[in-house]
Amino acid sequence: MENNSSTLKSHILQYGLLLGGISVVFALMLFFLDMHYTQESAVNWINSAITITVIVLGIYSYKKTNDGFLTLSEALKLGLGISVISALIAIVYTYVLITFLDPDTIEKTIEVTQNKMLDQNPEMSQEQIDAAKEMQLKFSSIGVISTMILIFSLFLGFVVSLISGLILKRNRPE
Repeated sequence: MENNSSTLKSHILQYGLLLGGISVVFALMLFFLDMHYTQESAVNWINSAITITVIVLGIYSYKKTNDGFLTLSEALKLGLGISVISALIAIVYTYVLITFLDPDTIEKTIEVTQNKMLDQNPEMSQEQIDAAKEMQLKFSSIGVISTMILIFSLFLGFVVSLISGLILKRNRPE
């Protein structure tokens, strides 16, 4: 049983670092292409696909290592563990991005968002625009951003590991 625990931890660490590394490389690619603040839906879909793929691979790899057996609780531990490690790496990257690489990221993101709002609703008054900007500024601190990264990562990790665990689970015969 102790061997399973160390194997579980090693899979969590290995795939969490893999997911975090791939996510940072993808984020750096967006940064160098000056697309890191545009909030394109394709970028969100690609990020989600990367996350889903790595979590499922981590769970499947653990099942293979564990003689083909996997419980739902192991799948959930794997998915949430991988998500936490990846989220911590993403938080560090985000801090480095908005502090050192591009300190104007938040302002640029707010500007892009406002332009999208005006394109979708050209009748917005200046008061509405100012209120929206004020609201965005409240949610733009590193603490709030970090919390949102962690919550979203844990939510996606939970859903993916739950579905994967239900599909892949195979209990040991008693």
